[in-house]
Order: sequence, then structure tokens, then C-alpha cells
Amino acid sequence: MATPIAAERQVRSFLDHLTVERGASPHTVAAYRRDLTRYREYLAERGIDDLSAVAETDVAGFVAWLQTPTTSHNALARSSATRALVAVRSLHAFLTSEGLTGQSPASEVHPPKATRRLPKALSLDHVQALLDTPDASTPTGLRDAALLELLYGTGARVSEILDLDVDDVAALLADPEAGLRLFGKGRKERIVPVGSYARKAVEAWLVRGRPVFAQAAIAPSPALLLNSRGKRLSRQSAWQVLHAAGEAAELPVEISPHTLRHSFATHLLDGGADVRVVQELLGHASVTTTQIYTLVTADHLREVFLAAHPRAR
Repeated sequence: MATPIAAERQVRSFLDHLTVERGASPHTVAAYRRDLTRYREYLAERGIDDLSAVAETDVAGFVAWLQTPTTSHNALARSSATRALVAVRSLHAFLTSEGLTGQSPASEVHPPKATRRLPKALSLDHVQALLDTPDASTPTGLRDAALLELLYGTGARVSEILDLDVDDVAALLADPEAGLRLFGKGRKERIVPVGSYARKAVEAWLVRGRPVFAQAAIAPSPALLLNSRGKRLSRQSAWQVLHAAGEAAELPVEISPHTLRHSFATHLLDGGADVRVVQELLGHASVTTTQIYTLVTADHLREVFLAAHPRAR
């Protein structure tokens, strides 16, 4: 592979290629130059001055950055961000074909989708209020506490928690350092750490709650979470647990299992977690799926800034 050259020269080579080899119009070249100038500025702020050092997370971060208002630019519309990504993809494809860089880091980054409403992440106080609602003196309350703690403590999909068997948590309870093995979409396996609150809730359910429900079963079930008839807890029942807990906590919004998943991701990013780490914990195949949470966090930071800084307005 050729020796890497500075990003500015790499972009200039690509723009020359557009003009000379592909006969692009001056208008098209100007649009590409504008988008790629933004791209170089974004990378430069992160200490990257060689496009061979760019990773997929950098490209995905650029797309998210374009749609987030900052002191240097207004948020771009989805169509404009998509156009910029096309320019970045073309640039990296050119550099790859010329042997100037390795595999393109932009090929798997998808354009931003149409705006979709995410369930609003709960505040930490609201999460605490929700987790405090189950009555730990009853088998039902112990089970509901285990369900809620696992959903928020791992960021798992509700189906991933409901599919767990007792054997799946044995190692977790025996060794505090052990992770929980989950199977996501396409049976893709991942192991997530579990905090002490979730572990204690699961242990309390197994010791004092589950044996009561298991006695009602016609045939023994291996499931971790049972209903009162001793069968595996259903998805519909899990939603009902969340709905009842939300009402008991007097939350201002209706919640679902995905609300806790969103809250898990948002709170991690607010706490400084890297988006790639959050991607792995959530079981997303691509970092671009996780990137939407960084936009939610950026919106929150902007709200705090506008409310708190004396010269923000």
C-alpha cells in the first residue's frame, strides 16, 4: 500500500479525479468539496489527519455530528447529511481503489433514516421510582423486581430476558465477575456485565419467589421468570408489569420495556461510555444503530446548556 498522505491532499486528489476522470460538473465538485471540507474539519478536531486512520465509528460520528447543532454549525437536514455521507463514501472508495488506504470505513455506514420518535429516556429519579415499586414481600413483587432490574441493568430486549432459564444465571450468582449470556436478533450471542442490584434481585426471586410459583406448574419449567401458574412469563405479561409499575411510580409518561433499554443506553453515554461499548452491550450489529442515542444525549446537553449558562441565549 502506498505511504499515507495528509487528508487535505487525499481529498484534493479525489476532487481532481472527479473533475478530470469522471467529468463531474463544477456544481457537483463544489458540493463535494463543501461536504468533504466539513469532514476534514470534523476529523481534525479528533486529531485525525490521515484518512487511512479513519474507522467506521468516525464516519458514523460525522453523520451524527452533522445533524447535531453546535457552535460551529446548525444541524443539517437528513437529506443534506445523506449527501455528505455519499461524498465521504465516494472519497474512501476512491482512496481504496487507488491503493492509498485499506478497506473503506464508510461502506457499512448507512444514511440517516427518517426521523423516528424514540421513547423518551427516563431520568435517574424516575428510574429509581420505577425500581422501587415492586413489593418485595410477595412472590409477584420479587419477580417484577428481577424483571425490572435486569431490563434496566443490562439494556436487554424484553425477549432476551424472558428467554433466560435458571441455568443461564447460575454462573452469574456464583461469581460476581461473571457476565450474563444473551442471545439477540439472529441468535447473535453476547455477554453483558450485571450490577449488584440486578444480581441481588434475581437471587431474591430464585430463593423466595420462584419456588412458590413453580409449585403451581403441571410440568416443571426451566424458565427464570414464571407466572403464577408456573409457566414462562409471556411478553404480554411483561408489558403489563411495566405498565403497572409506571402507574405506581406516577411517571409522567407511559413506559415499555424499550423505554428501559433506551434509558440504559442514554445514561451510559451521559456517563461518558464510548458509543462502541454501548453498541456491544445493546447487541447492535452496526454502530450506526447505536449512534441515534448520541443525538438524544446531545439534545439533552443542549437543553442543560441553554438552561444553565448565563450567556447561552
